[in-house]
Amino acid sequence: MPQPRTLPPRSRQRRDALLDELIELFLAEGFAGFGIGELAQRLSCSRSTLYLVAPSKEQLITATVRHFFKRAAERIEERVAATPDPADRLATYLTAVADELAPASPRFYADLAGFAPGAEVYRANTAQAARRVQDLVTEGVAAGTLRAVDATFVGAAVAEIMDAIGDGRIGAATGLDDAQAYQALVDLVSTGLRVRA
Repeated sequence: MPQPRTLPPRSRQRRDALLDELIELFLAEGFAGFGIGELAQRLSCSRSTLYLVAPSKEQLITATVRHFFKRAAERIEERVAATPDPADRLATYLTAVADELAPASPRFYADLAGFAPGAEVYRANTAQAARRVQDLVTEGVAAGTLRAVDATFVGAAVAEIMDAIGDGRIGAATGLDDAQAYQALVDLVSTGLRVRA
């Protein structure tokens, strides 16, 4: 397998800036309908500049989706780390996930579902979110701030609901938009698990 090429610092900075611009564009408008030429035009750059990110459209999309979830995970964990109470950490985590996913349009989710490499990145990140929720529940139970529940079940249930929010099933069933659905999930999980004083 070929090793990723090492870019000089200035090229890395440009690549990272392009990834951030691509994330913003893809979240708002999806990605399936764009060609490399149109992306270059929309980002006011050349095709060769886009190839700093990846050598093909498929790889460009995959790199952008990976970058989005990596950046989101880092920001989520920063917020969790700044929250000292274990019960509040779970609510902070779920709220931060909702905040990071809030800009994603239905078109983005539809394109993600229809693009196998992107769908795989999404599934891997949802599985990681389930593990993280499980860890946070376990911490809260051990600290005595959350009720003694099966943390694996809670993590799996939260991941299923996150998937259902992302693919529109929750919205169709409830009429809630994604932000409202995530807030309802936060309320359900953090309020339902918190130890009553």
